[in-house]
Amino acid sequence: MRYAKLLHPITFILDIILLNIALYVAHLLTFKYYSSQVQSANFLLIVNLAWISVASITRNYVIKRPLVLSENISRFLTSTAYHLVMVLGIVYFFKFYEVSRLVIFFTYFQFLALIILERSLLFFMLDYIRKRGFNIRHVIIIGNTDIAARVKRSFAKHPEYGYNFLQTLPAQIVDNMPENFLFNQILDARPNEVFVCHKSIDQQLLRNLIDFGDRNSIKIKLVTDLALENINVSVVNYDNFPIIQLSSVSEPDLKIKLLKRSFDIGFSMAVMIPGLPVFIALAIVTKLTSKGPVFFRQERIGRNHKPFTMYKFRSMYVNSEQSVPLLSKDRDPRITQWGSFLRKSRLDELPQFWNVIVGDMSVVGPRPERQYFIEQLIEASPNYSKLFKLKPGLTSMGQVNYGYAQNIEEMRHRVRYDLIYLKNMNFNNDMRIIGQTIRVMVQLKGK
Repeated sequence: MRYAKLLHPITFILDIILLNIALYVAHLLTFKYYSSQVQSANFLLIVNLAWISVASITRNYVIKRPLVLSENISRFLTSTAYHLVMVLGIVYFFKFYEVSRLVIFFTYFQFLALIILERSLLFFMLDYIRKRGFNIRHVIIIGNTDIAARVKRSFAKHPEYGYNFLQTLPAQIVDNMPENFLFNQILDARPNEVFVCHKSIDQQLLRNLIDFGDRNSIKIKLVTDLALENINVSVVNYDNFPIIQLSSVSEPDLKIKLLKRSFDIGFSMAVMIPGLPVFIALAIVTKLTSKGPVFFRQERIGRNHKPFTMYKFRSMYVNSEQSVPLLSKDRDPRITQWGSFLRKSRLDELPQFWNVIVGDMSVVGPRPERQYFIEQLIEASPNYSKLFKLKPGLTSMGQVNYGYAQNIEEMRHRVRYDLIYLKNMNFNNDMRIIGQTIRVMVQLKGK
């Protein structure tokens, strides 16, 4: 497509325009920008120059193939975090003390909303035009015909990727073909990319092919003969020796961990500080309605099998478990009348926000269990051990979709939902689970 090269600069410019729209609207919403126009102009200049610098480094405006909106938004969120730190640092250094906090809050909130809308529309447009044969990248495949056929079948299911396969040069022909003749054939076809599907290729030919691609702006991509399904793959270079790392579960990268931890702390503080009167009221009623301490403490197993003390508002009579650990059940005589309400509304879990703040738990994640039940669960469902890659959660996909379990078999069924969460962990899922949890609390459907 003739104008495909304009996509990245257009996206870059659009991002800057949206940033300034967010700044302007934030000004109108707060009715106060700066006491002087000089400071206002300086702040506008700082925000724009900082964004240009951050975007140039992170290249968040680059739309990669295949189109994955969540990955693009994730890169944008990282850039926004860098930008905010840079802007606040400059504001503090130059002592712009009259910067309105509301202006900053509304600016970034609106900028994020506008970018999500822009990227969604952009991805929809690209998906639409690529399915109709525009914005296409032309590809030549060289190498094993079986691998080439598998590649073609896979890409045929996803026309939104925007790839057109020009021709396939079988390995038998390439191996007996002079290099110059091979390179001339590639140039005559004028591809954007070359997929190398050899099971075994001469190292010198591969190096020459890479140099040829660099000279002629043709991307060279190596395709393995591995047929992987529901497997996460990453390539690690050891002294320029590529090793393919395989795992059935994706390991959250540092960026995701930092964003999730920041959200955990912010959300927990937002609940605990304004909700302090509610915490006090629940504590008083718990103390008055039955003998015993306000809080129930119990050892649970967290990430990497590390034990920690989990807190709840006490909902059972004291010494309800004398020997063998027991799961709660419907009409459990160990539960107090007030405790029944706490459990149905799940208000008994609120003290676990403290566990979240100190880092033992996350707001959303698989529910922590006791070692006694973990051993039985791993025996019944070996995949349960994968969940120890994550911090346990105050609420979980298993809890909102299945509820509390009364025996090991029910716990095994609930684990399936948490394994789905492990493979699809993202901010949208976390917010959806939090929303479902609030609905369960309001409807008193906990137990």
